[in-house]
Amino acid sequence: MEELLHEKQEQRGSKVVGLFLPFLPKLFFTLVVMFLRFERRAKKAGKVFRKELMKQGLDKHTASELTAMYLKGSELRSFIQNFR
Repeated sequence: MEELLHEKQEQRGSKVVGLFLPFLPKLFFTLVVMFLRFERRAKKAGKVFRKELMKQGLDKHTASELTAMYLKGSELRSFIQNFR
């Protein structure tokens, strides 16, 4: 009886995996594209941020340090590692 129940649970699990399997490549591709867009936008925002800091009178070194801190908040890798 217990073996039969275990077999049914395995079959259900494989059916669920089978249902989602066709969608995984598209999901993966979409996530990669989103990640690349996010990185590009963050880099562009960092350039604008640095330019504005220098426009306000900060020297290049200080502006670069502040920009690095600003961009650190948009790093998805570090953001994901915080949830582990």
